[in-house]
Amino acid sequence: MAGHNGHSGEGHAHILPVSFYVKTLIWLLILLVVTVAAAFPSKVTGGLLPDPMPWVATIIALTIAVIKMVIVISNFMHVRFSGKMVWLFAAAGFFWLVIMIIFAFSDYVTRPWEPSHAWPE
Repeated sequence: MAGHNGHSGEGHAHILPVSFYVKTLIWLLILLVVTVAAAFPSKVTGGLLPDPMPWVATIIALTIAVIKMVIVISNFMHVRFSGKMVWLFAAAGFFWLVIMIIFAFSDYVTRPWEPSHAWPE
């Protein structure tokens, strides 16, 4: 192995301490608890806060889900330590996901909902 310098040609790896992953896990668990608490505030607070309208709880849950997604992508997929091209493709993938969700939702909204004879009334 003449001329082998110890690198595999894949670039340099980012070796992170276990505490980094433990902190990431703790943040994800905290956000999980916040998501559940936002969905059922009257049960969490013992009735001090009323349950929000369903769309408010959905918006809160989706916002927290996006935050958790960013944490997972940046930490576990190591996008945080990658070059600009990886950031570009990660952003493009997320942008494409948003486009697909918008198209699916617009199709859902514009369909006429005619009752079927097979549905019980």
